[in-house]
Amino acid sequence: MSERRILITGASDGIGKALALELAKRGYHLALTARRIDKLTELKLDIEQRFPQIKVEVAAMDVGELACVEPTIRGLSKALGGLDIVMANAGIAYAGKFGESPLEKHIEVIHTNVSGAMATLDAALKLFREQGYGHLVGTSSVAAYRGFPRNAAYCASKAALSTFMEALRAETHKENIDITVLHPGYIDTEINRAVPSRPFLIYVDKGASVIADLIEKKVARSTVPVFPWNLVAPILKQLPTAIVARL
Repeated sequence: MSERRILITGASDGIGKALALELAKRGYHLALTARRIDKLTELKLDIEQRFPQIKVEVAAMDVGELACVEPTIRGLSKALGGLDIVMANAGIAYAGKFGESPLEKHIEVIHTNVSGAMATLDAALKLFREQGYGHLVGTSSVAAYRGFPRNAAYCASKAALSTFMEALRAETHKENIDITVLHPGYIDTEINRAVPSRPFLIYVDKGASVIADLIEKKVARSTVPVFPWNLVAPILKQLPTAIVARL
């Protein structure tokens, strides 16, 4: 099997960290970014100890600092000798009722989850067009299917990312570039541990394994886990507002 190289943003914890470990186990070389270089360095050492054959490159990067994204991604690509997959995974959440909580918090969610992802995908797409192939992956959410109270910006940001990547699939239809958008449900990570109810919860290691499988299959889109969210998520769009308001 030829060497496979993936860049993952937001890799210092949560899904990104678990996926880095899962893909290292599968033989992927890794380029990992996050805001916290200390956490990335710990992860790099852990992976290198467990999987000595795996190359791991890390860089501090805040996807919200848009001007830094492309130079960082190009530097990591050069360090690994190219990239086969780039996963726009970095994201944040903020829970608060709109109009009663700080506007800047909601805008920060939109900026990180949408503008930051777009900057990541833009840099990756330019690289892939230069080399003639590549695979873009975006971490959306089942929250993209419906706007929920106290999470308006987060839901909107994930809906925007999902729609954006569908447009990218159409724009790259005749190119040797694959587009995958994933919609995780409740995977046990810090971002959702304060949520009172987490239906169909799975552990992060299981979530990472499912995500790795879906990436390797180059699926166009999928919920994570596939079942039961593949049935439940579309139903969310049909729920009466009176029910959603109580959630």
